[in-house]
Amino acid sequence: MSGLSVDFRLPVACPGCGSHLMRVSQVKNPDDKVHCASCGSYVCLYHEACSVLEKGPGSESEALIEKAVNRANR
Repeated sequence: MSGLSVDFRLPVACPGCGSHLMRVSQVKNPDDKVHCASCGSYVCLYHEACSVLEKGPGSESEALIEKAVNRANR
């Protein structure tokens, strides 16, 4: 399924395992489900994830990590 999906990092961790790496379909429709890339748990809808990304990271170190991980997907 990795060929049909895109991984990205959220500043909010997965409630199941604590990972910040998330997975969404390549299409990125607002109502697409975002799942944890590590444990596969449902986290939120893509439009909700976009809202979290727009708010920005909580710290400078989070900002640097997100910039490095998400640069290929934007």
